[in-house]
Amino acid sequence: MEQSVRDILAVYDDRASLADASTIPAPWYTDPRISDLERSTVFGRNWVVAGRTDQVAAPGQYLTTEVAGEPIIVVRGQEGILRGFFNVCRHHAAAVMTEPCGHASILRCPYHGWSYGLDGCLKGVPEFAGVKGFEPAQNGLVPIHVDTWENFVFVNLDPPAASLPTFLARLMQSAAPLALSKLHFFERRVWKLACNWKVFVDNYLDGGYHVPHLHKALSSVLDYTQYTIHNEDRYCLQSSPMVTSDEDAATSATRKGDRAHYYWLYPNFMFNCYEGYMDTNLVLPLDTDHCEVIFDFYFSDVSESRCEHNRQSIAVGNRVQDEDIGICESVQRGLKSSAYGAGRLSVRREGGEHLFHRLLAADLKNGLGRLSLAAD
Repeated sequence: MEQSVRDILAVYDDRASLADASTIPAPWYTDPRISDLERSTVFGRNWVVAGRTDQVAAPGQYLTTEVAGEPIIVVRGQEGILRGFFNVCRHHAAAVMTEPCGHASILRCPYHGWSYGLDGCLKGVPEFAGVKGFEPAQNGLVPIHVDTWENFVFVNLDPPAASLPTFLARLMQSAAPLALSKLHFFERRVWKLACNWKVFVDNYLDGGYHVPHLHKALSSVLDYTQYTIHNEDRYCLQSSPMVTSDEDAATSATRKGDRAHYYWLYPNFMFNCYEGYMDTNLVLPLDTDHCEVIFDFYFSDVSESRCEHNRQSIAVGNRVQDEDIGICESVQRGLKSSAYGAGRLSVRREGGEHLFHRLLAADLKNGLGRLSLAAD
């Protein structure tokens, strides 16, 4: 008999201490019903990154994306206010704006020409004479929460959501010395992985456990013995002193500074900082067995004279990602084996993963409870 979602969730003990804890069980990574529940309760109720602030810096600039299966548009109004909406025309539900980003003075649906102002108000309705009981003021784009922090645009689909500063909490103070807003966007790379999105997050949050084994070049510039893991309410900071090494010239030339900082913010956003450099990782679920990871690369100097250095730095990051892809896809295959149910966690290394699993469990169990109440 197939287990119910409630039974699958109940297998994991989110109250266990790290020393006693196991990972979330394999069905959480492989059962489509868990993916469906995540869509509404994890991605539909938390602040998640939608794009970069440079994409919507000037009046009329917009970006589009998808969050929790919902099409979204974020646009800067002529008066400078940033707004977010469901990117769904109120007429026949087509996407109003179809490009990933751009500039517009009016938001016009390509299907029947309905047009909306940058404030979301309905402005134009072709050939609608004679329609009774239609109120243009009640047919604007449906708004969502939007806010920014440092270089990043966040959205939240949950109407009663707490503010973004409340959600970020101490992360804002922790990351302030890194001066992220002084870094400039340089390039984007997109990777598709044959694994569940949580496998990628787990790999990121294993406290460097896999680095000496999988990332030899990166390991050569980190003092692995002094690697630290610090958890807060919704984020984890992994950090390591940097050391000099001649093992890999490209890594040594592009990964510099006194310390490496690796931040993860629940549920799906990571940013990695070295001296004069940052890359961000936004992992997006595609289906149970596939995810997409968007890498944005930032540098303190994006002038022409530094272009070759910056591209070399990106190549180092790509090599690390290639190494991660193979192991993440191997894990996804193993999660489907009858030989595996769940694994134990390293107290020294995997505290961040423990935090992730407990936050996820809380959202899924609370979300299932809300759905059960709604069904009664």
